[in-house]
Amino acid sequence: MTDIFDLIFNFWVGFAVLSIVLVKSSIKFVPQNRAYVVERFGKFNKSMEAGLNFLVPFIDKVSYDRSLKEQAVDVPSQGAITRDNISLVVDGVLYLKVLDPYKASYGVDNYVYAVMQLAQTTMRSEIGKIELDKTFEEREALNVNIVSQINEASAPWGVQVLRYEIKDIEPPRTVLEAMERQMKAEREKRAVILESEGERQSAINVAEGQKRSIVLAAEADKTEQILRAEGEAQAIIAVADARAKALEVVGAAAIEEKGQKAIQLDLAESAIRAKEAIARESSVVLLSDEKTSASNVVAEAMTIINAINKKNEDSTGVSS
Repeated sequence: MTDIFDLIFNFWVGFAVLSIVLVKSSIKFVPQNRAYVVERFGKFNKSMEAGLNFLVPFIDKVSYDRSLKEQAVDVPSQGAITRDNISLVVDGVLYLKVLDPYKASYGVDNYVYAVMQLAQTTMRSEIGKIELDKTFEEREALNVNIVSQINEASAPWGVQVLRYEIKDIEPPRTVLEAMERQMKAEREKRAVILESEGERQSAINVAEGQKRSIVLAAEADKTEQILRAEGEAQAIIAVADARAKALEVVGAAAIEEKGQKAIQLDLAESAIRAKEAIARESSVVLLSDEKTSASNVVAEAMTIINAINKKNEDSTGVSS
């Protein structure tokens, strides 16, 4: 009886263990950004994505485990020849991502190696289309062209190349030395040009300053001459006005008897002052006749005044 119970107990224990093993093997937890490729009897059955998944024990098998994350692949250094026959050593880095786990598992044996080889051949082809100087200037265009051609060729593999970056371009040492001499000559040329431009600008500034100084001096001289001329003109006008007023006053006074006497006195004084001036200038004064005396001068002046008075009286009588 005891043997029967032991047999039954062992059976249920074995069944429980087997059940646990079957349940455990039939349940699969797929991590995030991963995909499991399942085969049934050696043939593709399905791709399991992240989360809880189930398998048929002893029938289904996880054959491939593919990462869906972006992967960085280092492309080894390799030689390439430019359009102008310059040999270069180029290396880069490739960023790719698996889009279809089925194609990545069955479309190619090793998709990373295949894409890397394709990147190397495409890079050599693209560098052969351009000259040495352009390889440094058009690195971004090279990257874009390489990515485009790789994606076109790798579509059946279920892989997408996101970007390709050229890390380093190493030309031969002789070319580096020639480029260094060229850059040095270019820098010296720019320095000479900048120095000559500075001297030219300095000369222009000095000339402009001298020109401006001459123009300002001419304008100042012109303004001074204009002001001086205006002042002299105003002075002449003022003197003329004063003389005209004086003559007008003298003429008005000469009509009257008192005025005539005053004129006679003034003429006599003027004649005397003239004689005195002549005497101061010379130690000898010659008088040729009596007409040069002051009384004769006064008499002549009186005759002129009387003639003027007579003419005025005649004109007054005629008008009346």
